Amino acid sequence: MTFYEFLVFVHIFSAILGMGPGFFMIFTVSKATTMTELRHAYLIRNKLHVFVMVGGTLLLITGLWMGYLNPYMFKQGWYIISLSLFLVALAFGPLLLAPRSKPIKELLQNYQGEQIPDKYYILSKKLFFVERLENIIFLIVIALMILKPF
Repeated sequence: MTFYEFLVFVHIFSAILGMGPGFFMIFTVSKATTMTELRHAYLIRNKLHVFVMVGGTLLLITGLWMGYLNPYMFKQGWYIISLSLFLVALAFGPLLLAPRSKPIKELLQNYQGEQIPDKYYILSKKLFFVERLENIIFLIVIALMILKPF
């Protein structure tokens, strides 16, 4: 196995372990019916997020490293667009997701009672919209990497 092949292996493995859980983060919390279940679901979600962060970091590092080893990739449309979309999706975290997650975290910590308040559904709808948009971006990136259309 060449070093480049090793990078491809790590890149693909990182995509599976890192991006895969990200597609299920909404589902993890959407089936909760009580605050106890919701808090537990967000605990699980936060643990899944660690895989997403580590996998995403490895994806970026290995992708750039493969480009460094094969500079012609920086002239390939699929590579440039994939990298650009991936960076946009990464920027979603601090710019769009964190501000929408913060009020939900506060609600989960401070709310008393077992019934999920209506405010949570309003807040989560805004958060999940951005997460779905991010998932669509990641699906486009995956399609570009597989098909390499241009």
